[in-house]
Amino acid sequence: MRAALYRQLGDPSVLSVEEIPTPEPGPGQVRVKVVCSGVNPTDWKSRSGRTAGPPDGFQVPHQDGAGIVDAVGPGVTDRQPGQRVWVYLAAANNRYGTAAEYCLVPAERTVPLPDHASFELGASLGVPALTAAHCLGGDPAALRGATVLVAGGAGAVGHAAIELARHAGARVVATVSTDEKAELARRAGADAVVFYRAPDAVEQVRAAAPRVDRIVELALGANLELDLAVSDAGTTIAVYANEPTDPVLPVRRCMTANVTLAFVLLYGVRPAALAAALAWVRRAVDDQALTTLPLHRYTLDQVADAQRAVEAGAVGKVLVLPHAEPSSTSSS
Repeated sequence: MRAALYRQLGDPSVLSVEEIPTPEPGPGQVRVKVVCSGVNPTDWKSRSGRTAGPPDGFQVPHQDGAGIVDAVGPGVTDRQPGQRVWVYLAAANNRYGTAAEYCLVPAERTVPLPDHASFELGASLGVPALTAAHCLGGDPAALRGATVLVAGGAGAVGHAAIELARHAGARVVATVSTDEKAELARRAGADAVVFYRAPDAVEQVRAAAPRVDRIVELALGANLELDLAVSDAGTTIAVYANEPTDPVLPVRRCMTANVTLAFVLLYGVRPAALAAALAWVRRAVDDQALTTLPLHRYTLDQVADAQRAVEAGAVGKVLVLPHAEPSSTSSS
């Protein structure tokens, strides 16, 4: 099979596309013919060495994807060849991520994809949607009637957080930085959109939501002043991304506000909490409550460009299509 891979850490130039043996599924594993491979910030950060050590031999990158089950290993009874699935955490402690014509993963990291859901949507779930569901508390019933503030409402996690919160029956306020991103947040279902750089951003959030119950936060240092200003006793601020410089917490103000700070890294979420997030995302997909951001498609040979686009902050979802011909796919 053709696969993108890297044998050492570094910039995108360490990526190459090669012919390697198609792996055979062992006990508890499935092989998936990858239609779409989703690219996330965690993928380029792992490749660069920011968040992972050097690979053992080689690493096929990308955690998320969608495709068709091609083969199942011994002991797998709930997946069968020909089944449409989406894949999550494919490259976690596993060398066969989704940036290849086939990926090989534990069966539990594949999820049935309904016929009404596109492969593009399936490849957009995984890390962003599961992170969003966990940041929202994992229980949609508990969110009904609550108010959620989503920072970065046009990002992959922010987009999923808006749609999942709306699916749960919550009111959503989203913060953004541009008109383009404001339109994406509104399209996702945000009840109110606030430009976080506006001098009266705090007042705008308060006008839209006198009480904020939960905040989904991607830049705690940059947004903490706003977060604390709109928080009340019992507000949870769930932080899922880090910044170049660690913020300094105003402990007394946090105590006075009686907020809870929750830090989220999907790879370390406990199994029961991950299962709850997964169940919520599956239900939302079944209910057709989740959509894709604008798509940027790349071929497998363009994988380095795809990762560069994510690192540069592309607005929308970057996908790699392993079986596409170079002439049939563009990067916009």
